[in-house]
Amino acid sequence: MLELSWPQGVTLQVEEERAALAHKLALQTAEWLRAALQEKERALLVISGGRTPVAFFKSLAQQELSWSKVDITLADERWVDETHDDSNAALVKEFLIQGPAAEANFLPLKNSAATPEEGCEQLEARLAELSWPIDVLILGMGADGHTASLFPGAKELAHGLDTTDKCAPMHPVTALHPRMTLSYNALAAARHQALHITGEDKLTTLNKVLAKLDAVAEMPVRGFIRPGLNVFWSP
Repeated sequence: MLELSWPQGVTLQVEEERAALAHKLALQTAEWLRAALQEKERALLVISGGRTPVAFFKSLAQQELSWSKVDITLADERWVDETHDDSNAALVKEFLIQGPAAEANFLPLKNSAATPEEGCEQLEARLAELSWPIDVLILGMGADGHTASLFPGAKELAHGLDTTDKCAPMHPVTALHPRMTLSYNALAAARHQALHITGEDKLTTLNKVLAKLDAVAEMPVRGFIRPGLNVFWSP
């Protein structure tokens, strides 16, 4: 990790144990949120789903801060109901919206519309009620270099990268379900940005990412590898 050619201004946090990394990220996230609440009435936290952040969610949920003043939403979501095993919203409710954090306001990205295209207008109106820009953004990264649901090869990717809307439907060719993602411009404006990744395989992906940072459409996570990014990694 330390030997990779990072752009100047990217901060690295490395822990040998994943639980220790998750706890460190939770402490940092809580600190950023407290600082945001010193400046404005509500803070906005955007998180990513999947199994990697579960330990982070558990640790963050126990942090002491004014959770009733924190809005939480996802960077992306599969267009499935919360009863589905692949629902990120269900994961967040199970592991993060618990304990002290149960007082937070959580806005899922999936609504009752049949497709993400049909649900986007309603979601855009709900997202507009939140306190933008994002105060804290926690991203993940796939082996293909996608982050949120900005997938290489998706026919909607160019729109997702360019639009000034907050959300964008996505139909990744390599994924089982249609997706809703926050747009690149909405995500990239976040005041504090962290990339939370684990496993030696992610170093292989990062080598490819760092080799050609200007080719964002080929590996969209490249759009976030810039000064100010905080990378949290453990084997």
